[in-house]
Amino acid sequence: MTGDERLERIEQKLDMILQRETIKDWYSTGEFGRLIGKAEFTVREHCRLGRLEAQKRRSGRGAHPAWVLSHQELLRYRREGLLPSPRSA
Repeated sequence: MTGDERLERIEQKLDMILQRETIKDWYSTGEFGRLIGKAEFTVREHCRLGRLEAQKRRSGRGAHPAWVLSHQELLRYRREGLLPSPRSA
């Protein structure tokens, strides 16, 4: 591996870390999933089932709103985990 190739790999990894750790007000389900190590589908299901506090917002991609999750919800999830299932409450 040449020095240029090695430097490019290092830059790519740093870019991935910065993308993962950038604080935003709102995250898409894909972004939220990457931050917590879960699949986007899993995050959407938790939103749908009320296990994560999320809102539906127009996304500009099609007629259907998309789930978005706040930074506060990310912090809450990291501290406490999923909310109890509404059916078991």
